[in-house]
Amino acid sequence: MARRSDPAPAPLDGVDVLLADLDGVVYAGPHALPYAVESINRAQADIRVGYLTNNASRTAASVAAHLTELGLRVVADDVVTSPQAAAVLLAGLVPVGSRILVVGGDGLVDEVQKAGFTVTRSADDDPAAVVQGFAPEVGWVHLAEAAYALQAGNGHADRPWVATNTDWTIPQARGIAPGNGTLVSAVHTVIGRLPLVAGKPERAIFDAAVARFGARHPLFIGDRLDTDILGANRAGMPSALVMTGIDRAKQVLAAGVESRPQFLLGDLRELFEPYPPAVTTTERRSGDTLVTVKDAVVRIHGNAVRIERPGSRSIDLLRAGAAAIWGTGSAIYALEVDPGLYSES
Repeated sequence: MARRSDPAPAPLDGVDVLLADLDGVVYAGPHALPYAVESINRAQADIRVGYLTNNASRTAASVAAHLTELGLRVVADDVVTSPQAAAVLLAGLVPVGSRILVVGGDGLVDEVQKAGFTVTRSADDDPAAVVQGFAPEVGWVHLAEAAYALQAGNGHADRPWVATNTDWTIPQARGIAPGNGTLVSAVHTVIGRLPLVAGKPERAIFDAAVARFGARHPLFIGDRLDTDILGANRAGMPSALVMTGIDRAKQVLAAGVESRPQFLLGDLRELFEPYPPAVTTTERRSGDTLVTVKDAVVRIHGNAVRIERPGSRSIDLLRAGAAAIWGTGSAIYALEVDPGLYSES
């Protein structure tokens, strides 16, 4: 009798610290996403859980309070913010005690002050550096002050400029809204140079989390390929993309090598489920490649990627499609991809 194989390991197997993004992973706006709170609480029964956020508009304490209201067990020290990482970068650029022009909200001001710097809102105060983060109230006046403080015409071409993050969008309860990247871009257009970035996809925020939580085998969960997954990969950290936020099937299938996660999850309950392998075979008769994940099968015939069998779960079909497309080594635009692989339905 054939020996039954052991079940595939779950994404959380062997993990000692679970690190989670917030917007699009735990909540959208003020409301928790389905199954997120229950799943994280289940994980926290056995391992440490920390939270990484590029959102610079709130303090770690206010983030922790929000998560607690949603039903999670969180204290401020469980939250690693991009303003915290930005303050570390500033300390390596200008002397502690220097005056810093802050474009952003209370979360950024709080971390800059805790790091020993003096905060100003005016370029006329001759700041030693500029730090910029998202806040809903940031407008033209604030962006103009940053531009005045940084532009070469004012003799400040070398003045340090640190951005907490460059996310182009941010998920809100009403939909997708412009993120800090759009505000940074406005200043960049004026001064003609780019900032140092503290948050995802740069590794500073990941390194800060690993150090704070003493992680040896972390797993990071995000909802964006261009910040969350790219950043985790840069930090050498395994990652999972959950399909409850910004990026969807179409973006997954088109992901470049540097932005591909180890795991694709429909929701956070799948952290505990055996993660099915993608099995690749070659059909002898046709020479076509077949990629199977559980009962979902994708066929590659020449440059065409087709659904052979959709299977019982859309997430398994997406896993098979991603493995098939990524395995070709071709860019997505060189392939004819069955629309059913990225249909939102």
